Amino acid sequence: MKSLIIARVSTEEQREAGNSLPAQLERMKSYCKRNSFDVIEVFSFDESAYKEKREDFDNNVITKIDELHRKEKIAVCFDKVDRLSRNVFDKRVAYLYQLALEGKIELHFVSDNQIISDKLSATEKSGFSMSLVMASYYSNAISDNVKRAFEQKRRNGEWTGPVRLGYLNVPRNEDDRTRKTIIIDPDRGYLITEMFDKYATGNYSLETIRKEMTEKGLKSKAGFEISKSVVENILKDTFYCGIAMSKKYGPYAHIYPKLIDRETFNKCKEVRENRKKKPNKEKSKDFVLKGILTCSNCGCNITAEQVRKPNGNTYNYYSCTNGKGICKRVYVSEKALLEPVYAILERLEVISQEAQDRLIKEIRSQNEAQVEYHNNQITRIQSEYNTFQKRKNNLIDMFADQSITKLDYDKKMQEYNDKMQLLEIELSEYGTADKEYKIVISTVFSLARRAKEIFDSSEVHEKRQILSYLLQNSTLNEKTPCFTMRSPYNLILGLASSPDWLRG
Repeated sequence: MKSLIIARVSTEEQREAGNSLPAQLERMKSYCKRNSFDVIEVFSFDESAYKEKREDFDNNVITKIDELHRKEKIAVCFDKVDRLSRNVFDKRVAYLYQLALEGKIELHFVSDNQIISDKLSATEKSGFSMSLVMASYYSNAISDNVKRAFEQKRRNGEWTGPVRLGYLNVPRNEDDRTRKTIIIDPDRGYLITEMFDKYATGNYSLETIRKEMTEKGLKSKAGFEISKSVVENILKDTFYCGIAMSKKYGPYAHIYPKLIDRETFNKCKEVRENRKKKPNKEKSKDFVLKGILTCSNCGCNITAEQVRKPNGNTYNYYSCTNGKGICKRVYVSEKALLEPVYAILERLEVISQEAQDRLIKEIRSQNEAQVEYHNNQITRIQSEYNTFQKRKNNLIDMFADQSITKLDYDKKMQEYNDKMQLLEIELSEYGTADKEYKIVISTVFSLARRAKEIFDSSEVHEKRQILSYLLQNSTLNEKTPCFTMRSPYNLILGLASSPDWLRG
């Protein structure tokens, strides 16, 4: 009888524990030789037999069996039943089993000493069914154990996914090298931190950061040059500031060292979101008003270009990109656009020290309620956290006294741990948003009064950053610019215009 040999492995452990492909093939070849089978083809696979989609098996084995059984009866040899499938509902099992009962093929399971044919007895049918059930049970049990282990790791703040660029997976100790932990990569970690710090300033594009980090030697874990998309994914990843993201369970605080703080991550997020609203392509030349102005007519960005006059002098001009094709291209010089800006900065200089002191006193009294609210929220979170900690301790005592079952204990313990993790994340958010006068109001006034002096002495990109900090809703109507001051500088500008407004 002609025969086919099919060998399969699905895990690294099987390759090393006597179930390797060569070991299976050797056993089945010896079996076929003893039974005088003519082996016409050998198949070997490295795939799971528990998945419904098995393209290699379908395209090769099933196709070959269909081709041969129409001509003559053949023997299809597997090492064990679980090498055929670990799923009792697998359509391939039902199909091959039916072919065997119809006498078109024979299924031989060498190590299990089972043969499925048209002469199968009721006892042998039951034995085959039991073999399938046990193979399926094994896979299901392993799956359940893995899920429970992952859930426990998550509760402990451990990470089970691939290690991030900037970190390393290392053994926890020399005696047990199978248990791993995550540490900061000494060769790449500081570059990831620098990447976040640069992007948070708002003066670097993704491509600029990619180039700088590549020049400093940052490469992927595989040793390749990083792409712009890799940089973007890193800047979006909360793992670097201490929060791991689970697709099923959401965010939770991990136990590994942080490369950045939450404040830096939030700054990068703000820069990224602002650039989505106002996309700005990187240019070789730098301009003071680059990315600040939009056209009041069509809403497109105002672009800048440098023109060199016959006398050798260069001048910067701005105009609408006319991306919608509805505007007339009108050019206006940078000097003309900055004139109203300088007028605003000069008005800020006239604020008297007396008016400044009175306004500071007023603002302090108004902000006391905000500070009190912030402190109350911190107290609430810490109180709730301590309450759940006490409940956990009581739960342990109840379990030790056998007052509750193991099932109830695990369920409530998971519930308490999840709520405590959410409270830790909430506490971190309030810490980031701490408004207890980390920036003193008097410093804001001092900056406002010295804004023109600081602006004149700054570099181009620093001037642009100052204007972005002071101005909002900046538009250009052909040659007429329109600016609005950001809070609180709009109030300070009002004070400069009407210094006696506080008396009311």
